[in-house]
Amino acid sequence: MRKSTTLLIGFLTTAAIIPNNGALATSKANDGDLRRIVDETVRPLMAEQKIPGMAVAITIDGKSHFFGYGVASKESGQKVTEDTIFEIGSVSKTFTAMLGGYGLATGAFSLSDPATKWAPELAGSSFDKITMRDLGTYTPGGLPLQFPDAVTDDSSMLAYFKKWKPDYPAGTQRRYSNPSIGLFGYLAARSMDKPFDVLMEQKLLPAFGLKNTFINVPASQMKNYAYGYSKANKPIRVSGGALDAQAYGIKTTALDLARFVELNIDSSSLEPDFQKAVAATHTGYYHVGANNQGLGWEFYNYPTALKTLLAGNSSDMALKSHKIEKFDTPRQPSADVLINKTGSTNGFGAYAAFIPAKKIGIVLLANRNYPIDERVKAAYRILQALDNKQ
Repeated sequence: MRKSTTLLIGFLTTAAIIPNNGALATSKANDGDLRRIVDETVRPLMAEQKIPGMAVAITIDGKSHFFGYGVASKESGQKVTEDTIFEIGSVSKTFTAMLGGYGLATGAFSLSDPATKWAPELAGSSFDKITMRDLGTYTPGGLPLQFPDAVTDDSSMLAYFKKWKPDYPAGTQRRYSNPSIGLFGYLAARSMDKPFDVLMEQKLLPAFGLKNTFINVPASQMKNYAYGYSKANKPIRVSGGALDAQAYGIKTTALDLARFVELNIDSSSLEPDFQKAVAATHTGYYHVGANNQGLGWEFYNYPTALKTLLAGNSSDMALKSHKIEKFDTPRQPSADVLINKTGSTNGFGAYAAFIPAKKIGIVLLANRNYPIDERVKAAYRILQALDNKQ
């Protein structure tokens, strides 16, 4: 983590700061151009999309700046604060990928391992020819976006995988899939001889200093857990399902997610194996057009046009299969990229994006599942304003 007292001159007044030692001192940023650009972006967005509450965190050169809007609960009127916990949906996949990266760094498994090395129950199935890399990058051969409704637990999950037949050879086409990366996380945890939840909550989250990030929100924190709002405007929270923890199970605050982003920008304060894990998630394994696929994260050469970012985060990319173009060798991490991930549950919408070379990043958390295009546009506008100030 970079520790710096340098601010963009004339740009900020006060800030939430994440220093090298992991301590978090917070104060509200409420003046200057940063507040103005965030207000001018977020307030109209909330009004147009009928979003009850949003938390925005921006990281600049190792410092996190928090902005809260609206309410965490329409029923109680509780305001969104730095402590408000949101569901982040598929942004959780970046945490799953990071845990997998840690397993790679410690030699627990290899991306070239067949899935059946860690799931002997699936021996003799299609998974004999599917690797951990295929699972972690959505290329096992066409696993669907979601499990069928009949798959509800580990037993029915493994039975489903045992019978599943690919639509095309592994490693040839990308189809975005919760079961794919979910199984990657499940098997990565098996390779480390501990349950996924235990490894996440007792190893990864503490290593990143994330004290307000959970798979299962504890009773003591339920008062801070926002309610999401459905299309029918009813309060809602995520329900459990097969591989839910791995695919969409993280709940966190904007400042915690901003800290995770900052440690993705500069991992030097992490222990060496987690520095290697960050690098593994930022490695490109193939591309579909301008979209480079890492583990969990997706990235674009920077500068990148808004239309390119929108195309890479479109429903077409999320719902359809696409032929991949593999790199001759995995593309090594680069600072000159924009790295991002979207996430949704029925009642929440999240987006995280950052540009390592510029040492800037943004987190948008909302308690409504609003269109991904609108998240990308809002984040892009703010990031471009930050970049232009440098």
